Amino acid sequence: MKRDRILIVEDEPAIADAIFDGLQDEGFVPEKAGSGEKALTLLDSMQIDLVLLDIRLPGIDGYETCRQIRMKGFHMPVIFVSARDEVLDRVVGLEVGGDDYLVKPFSFRELFSRIKAQMRRAYGEFSAGNDQVSPENKNTIVFGAVSVNIKGMRARRDGKDLFLTPIEMRLLMLFLEYPGQVLTRDQIMNQVWSENWNPEDPKTVNVHIRHLREKIEENPAKPVYLKTVRGYGYRFDQ
Repeated sequence: MKRDRILIVEDEPAIADAIFDGLQDEGFVPEKAGSGEKALTLLDSMQIDLVLLDIRLPGIDGYETCRQIRMKGFHMPVIFVSARDEVLDRVVGLEVGGDDYLVKPFSFRELFSRIKAQMRRAYGEFSAGNDQVSPENKNTIVFGAVSVNIKGMRARRDGKDLFLTPIEMRLLMLFLEYPGQVLTRDQIMNQVWSENWNPEDPKTVNVHIRHLREKIEENPAKPVYLKTVRGYGYRFDQ
C-alpha cells in the first residue's frame, strides 16, 4: 500500500499553502485542515499516513488534537510543527502521543527529512535479532498475553489490538531485539527518535516507557517484562 497522504493542520493560510506546495513537489498527497476539529473529521473519512500538527489552533489546540487522534486509535506518525521551542513544549508533545517536533521557522529540506524518517520507521519492516519467535509464525513474537507481528507492525494483548503509537512500537521492537540487555536512556533515544531530533530531556524516555507499560503489563506499577534498572536504564525480560 502506498503511504503518501499527509495532513497539514495549520491555521495560517500562507504557511499551510507553502507546506502544501512543497509536499506536492516532493510527490506527496497533501490535505489541509485549519483546525483540530476539521483534522479529526478528515481522519475519520480518509486514510492519512502522517500528520503535521501546529500547536496554536483555533478551538482545540494541537496537544488536545493529538490526544484525541490517539484516543480514536489512529497510530500514524504525528510531527508537531510549532514556533514554541521550550523543552517543556517538546515533552508535552511527546506525552500526548507525538513522534517528532519541528520548530518554526524550518527549511523544507529538514521537514522532508523528518517526514521520510517517520514514514520509514512507521511503515518499514523491522528485523528482530532474537529467538523469541513462535514456531507457528516466524514473524510473531509472543510474551505473556502479548503477541507482536513484526512485518504487520501490530501488537495485541489477549487477542485485542493495543494501538501502539509509532514511538511506542519502535520502543517495543527495540527491547524485543535486545532481550535481557540493559539499554540506557541515551541508547534508547538514539535508536528510537529521529536522527534529526534527539530529545535532550531524559524524561522523554520515561514518559513513553510508562505509556508502553500501561499497554503491555498486567500491572504497570509492578512490571514483569519492562524493568527499570536503577542508575542504568531499562531491560526487557522474557
